[in-house]
Amino acid sequence: MNTENLNRILYGSKLRAYAIMRWTTYTLTLLSIGLLLYAHGVVERPDTLRVLFYAIDAILAIFVIIFFLRILYTFERKKFLREKWVEGTLMLIILINHIGTYLLGIPVIYNIFEGIGVPLSVELYRVLVSLYMLVLLVVELLETRVHQKTVQLRPSITFILSFIFLVLLGAGLFMLPKMTNAPEGMRFIDALFMATSAACVTGLAVVDPGTYFTFAGQVVLLCLIQLGGLGILTFATFFASIMRQGIGLKQNAAMLALLDSESLFSTKGLLRKLIFLTLTIEAIGAVVIFMSWGPETEFVNLGSKLFFSVFHSISAFCNAGFSLYPAGLFTEPVRFSYILHLTIAMLIILGGLGFPTVLDVLSPKAMRERLHAPWKNWKMLSRVTIYTSTALIAIGMVGFFLLEYYNTLAQLNFVEALITSFFQSVTTRTAGFNSVDISALNVPTLLMFIFLMFIGASPGSTGGGIKTTTFAVLLLAVGATIRNKRNLEIGHRTIPHSVAYKAFAVFTFAALINITFIFILSISDSQFDILKVAFEQVSAFATVGLSTGITAGLSDVGKIVIILSMYIGRVGTLTLALALSTRAPSTAYKYPETHLVVG
Repeated sequence: MNTENLNRILYGSKLRAYAIMRWTTYTLTLLSIGLLLYAHGVVERPDTLRVLFYAIDAILAIFVIIFFLRILYTFERKKFLREKWVEGTLMLIILINHIGTYLLGIPVIYNIFEGIGVPLSVELYRVLVSLYMLVLLVVELLETRVHQKTVQLRPSITFILSFIFLVLLGAGLFMLPKMTNAPEGMRFIDALFMATSAACVTGLAVVDPGTYFTFAGQVVLLCLIQLGGLGILTFATFFASIMRQGIGLKQNAAMLALLDSESLFSTKGLLRKLIFLTLTIEAIGAVVIFMSWGPETEFVNLGSKLFFSVFHSISAFCNAGFSLYPAGLFTEPVRFSYILHLTIAMLIILGGLGFPTVLDVLSPKAMRERLHAPWKNWKMLSRVTIYTSTALIAIGMVGFFLLEYYNTLAQLNFVEALITSFFQSVTTRTAGFNSVDISALNVPTLLMFIFLMFIGASPGSTGGGIKTTTFAVLLLAVGATIRNKRNLEIGHRTIPHSVAYKAFAVFTFAALINITFIFILSISDSQFDILKVAFEQVSAFATVGLSTGITAGLSDVGKIVIILSMYIGRVGTLTLALALSTRAPSTAYKYPETHLVVG
């Protein structure tokens, strides 16, 4: 039977078959994830675990069968395999592992990963497959007209709700018995705090992640960091490109301005480029970190060393600042690992520059274009971001070196002091890693850190704060006012007054939030010095994660304030920018001018 006859026979049942396969996959995916959570979070008995894993493997086998049926019912089969090569590779791995495990008695996945010392390899493999299938189903559901008509939410509302869902999901997972080493389990407020800190890539912690969480809990923490780090651009681009009816031209234009894309059509390809670039940088960072561990840094096995490398690479690029060491990078085995510190600093810088800037400067396409046209300059956003970030890093480095030379840097030589100053200047604005004792810093240093944290990273990045471009526009506006200039100018270009209005709105919003929350914290946690309270609050709002050591000692009210601050700091400025990008009902009028004295 040739291909054409086969297609003709299958044509009549194609729609019904696709509907059955879609709902079967949807149901089994949810069931497999539920079984995985029950197995890794609750069940202790080995015989019960064995039954659960057999059930999950049976579901994975059905996934393979459904994939082959989709190939059968696809009339352009070669094109289908080219487009679904990732899913096809995954299904092939499942098929090989199932044949080896259940027919030949050779557990392929187990043998490969246990041979190099990676723990829980089979469990991780099952989790990754189930999560991948869930992502595919979510994308498929979002593309259907039924879903688009039932969920008609504005992009900013969808973005806010997505982070709430991620935080609550993480808190629920942290409260499962097998996620922590604490016999009594984790309190809800503490689980909510850690989930918010991870999802909002902050790094403040009320427990030590390296000892308090089990390996499963650390994996959940890492997933929250990765999803939270990609959150702004992923959700924004995702809903701008996939929900074609739910989001119109106006919202696409907002994404165009936010991401500094070349056209409305190019915004649709940003998600794929973002994920590819992110995973590539994180993978390179993990390899370099793996090679940077010194002989004094001991690991249980090779798998533990790999996990530590991946964890710190993702935490650095996402500007989260979480470390599996109790005192961060100030912990004795890695305190003087300066190659490791520089590697993490570079990952922080790349994550903090923002995806539009990294794509404009470091993407293969952009570098090829500049080889052919060396005269071609960076985009204006890239220039402002890089120049402002460089200036702030230099100011922070010199300031820290001068202020702490006879304090926390006293035991280091000149080169070590320079590297430490550079590292702390980089990490202070966005990431929250520390290679010195933050509680021992001088008061002027803490004040400088508050200033740097408040500015934060760049737009479209994984960091927080008011953003470097906002700070640059504010400086330009102040300069133009002092010089009595009508327009804001930069690089022989004029900045619209609407951009200055947005910059002042973001600054005012951030200042009011921080002042209000510091006032509340000064009442709820009056036992702490006001400077430490202010440092903690600004660190939370700017999603930095540096602390003078008071986080675990905060009252429940104080923890709720910090949770709200981390959340608002992560989503607030973007939500405000999207809200301000919409048009007023009418602007075709102007009231008479009046004189108002200011200053």
